[in-house]
Amino acid sequence: MQNQITHPSKLLSDTGSLTQVGWSPQPMLDSNLEKASFYKLKLFQPFRLKRWDYYGVTTPTHFFSFTISDIGYLGMVFVYVVDFEKKTHHEETIAIPFASGVQIPRNSTEGITSFKNNKASLMFKKDNSQRSLKVTWKNFQDGMDLSADLIMKDEPEHESMNLVVPIEEKRFYFNRKINCIPVTGWVEYLDQKHTITPQHCLANLDWGRGVWAYDSFWVWASSSGFLADGRSIGLNMGFGFGDSSKATENAFILNGKIQKLEQVKFEYDSKNFMAPWKMQNEDGRLNLTFTPFYERIAKTDAKILTSEVHQMFGKYNGTLISDDGERLSVENLIGFAEEHHARW
Repeated sequence: MQNQITHPSKLLSDTGSLTQVGWSPQPMLDSNLEKASFYKLKLFQPFRLKRWDYYGVTTPTHFFSFTISDIGYLGMVFVYVVDFEKKTHHEETIAIPFASGVQIPRNSTEGITSFKNNKASLMFKKDNSQRSLKVTWKNFQDGMDLSADLIMKDEPEHESMNLVVPIEEKRFYFNRKINCIPVTGWVEYLDQKHTITPQHCLANLDWGRGVWAYDSFWVWASSSGFLADGRSIGLNMGFGFGDSSKATENAFILNGKIQKLEQVKFEYDSKNFMAPWKMQNEDGRLNLTFTPFYERIAKTDAKILTSEVHQMFGKYNGTLISDDGERLSVENLIGFAEEHHARW
């Protein structure tokens, strides 16, 4: 059921069809979105393409998130901070008509993602074996600026979940998720400078490209942290978008190596997201309980675009079984799980 992509190619053929469908532990496909073909009037096609780079940094006390996106007819740039101890968060968003001034590179393996105006400046750069993030947001909260300067070690041997699946006839989801990226630097928030070290903090990247249905829904669960013995452990699971008959994005990441899973069953209460979530897969390699301690709700209503996210931050507990049969105990691993409805 899990089709693994093993050779490089273009993402799309000259007629706009996917050349390959499946998953891989390394990026294999060139994101030639200029070949997308799903409207007879090609003039309208760029307005349906979605592209984003979403970075998160998990520390023992906070989650810092930085995003630049171009959803075709609108750019969305946002930063949010979740304080685990105070059980609060603050978020600022800039909406840019037609994504004017938003720069997003072709592939996840190199280039610069950036946006700058008189309010905020964000630059994400991928160069050789590192990613650098520089962020400044004026008057982010309580009259105080937010700023960040981060370096993420991104070695070629560190594996990631790369997925391409079809959505309806000529729509598709092309995604790369990297968990447990070692990160160094600092974030200044509410006049406090948070020192970021790879011994205690890890980053993740959600790199998305594609053409979604206008009415979309998905669930995503993620974590980047450490086992009791010091090895890094990441979680990446989800469902709700596209045809997953050939591949899912479900995996856990042990010391930088993908441990691929098939279907994962989610049990949660959409009327009470704060109730514990259960996540299990059929062969017993993943058996987790996620207990939320904070709910971040983000709503957007821009008429043609609406979005509602319930992102739960909490702790994962349970067991995992690696590819070589090792039984792993997950204890109080901080991460998140979210349900997202969008009309975009």
